[in-house]
Amino acid sequence: MQRITPCLWFDNQAEEAARFYTSLFPNSKIGAITRYGESGAKASGRAVGSVMTIMYTLDGHEFMGLNGGPMFKFSPAISFCVMSNSAGRVEELWKALSQGGTALMPLEKYPWSERYGWLNDRFGVSWQLICLEKGSGIAPALMFVGDQAGKAEEAINFYQSQFPNSRTNHIMRYEEGEGDTVGFVKHSSFMLDGQEFMAMESSGPHQFNFIQSVSFIVNCKDQAEIDHYWDGLSSNGGRPNVCGWLSDKFGIPWQVVPTDMARMMEQGDPKKQERVMASLLKMTKLDMAELRRAAEHG
Repeated sequence: MQRITPCLWFDNQAEEAARFYTSLFPNSKIGAITRYGESGAKASGRAVGSVMTIMYTLDGHEFMGLNGGPMFKFSPAISFCVMSNSAGRVEELWKALSQGGTALMPLEKYPWSERYGWLNDRFGVSWQLICLEKGSGIAPALMFVGDQAGKAEEAINFYQSQFPNSRTNHIMRYEEGEGDTVGFVKHSSFMLDGQEFMAMESSGPHQFNFIQSVSFIVNCKDQAEIDHYWDGLSSNGGRPNVCGWLSDKFGIPWQVVPTDMARMMEQGDPKKQERVMASLLKMTKLDMAELRRAAEHG
């Protein structure tokens, strides 16, 4: 299991989106699906029995889709950068993902790539597609704008202080005449517990910021890990939320959860799922022992 799993918040299209995305990428599959019980449906306004979450894998990378309602819309503040060494492959993905979507930067030749484009797909999810000679994979890309512009390097250092097995691959900065604040991060790549992330920043008049449409699930093996990541990520101005959610000091949302949460919410035992959900809804930072008691004993 990945340490960090991106979670995409949909109104009610999580399963449709997951099946569409898995049709586009190799080494992809649909995983576990959970459905709303009484407690979850009451809290969210969703229908009992409707899809709550769906796990899926894209080219070996784990994702979760969540049907949470219409309150959050996707934003280019967090996009997913797909890297390929094939220009033809980039063009195929652009054709599929752009149908019904919106181009933010057209697919064409740029100084940094023979083929690059940025788009929002028909669900609103933001993608950057790039042809790189040695590149491959999918990486979340964080865009620091507005009040967060100028904080990208601080954020990289903060996240690397929280996660082991982390490093900076590169940081490229704006220079004179490049159209943004000199010294701002033009592009960066960094690792958090072995997973690649990217970060950029801009002083331009962008009308978006980090919101709960894309969050990052931190999978924890025990209460000590939950305490470590919850306390660390919510420190120095972060904002705790309910059910294991928090926003860090930069506004990026996280969910700090046990690795066996999916097992506790498994569909084979609706009474067990209902007990776990009722317990979960009372928590901010998650209490693993209490959740397991709810799952096993009621």
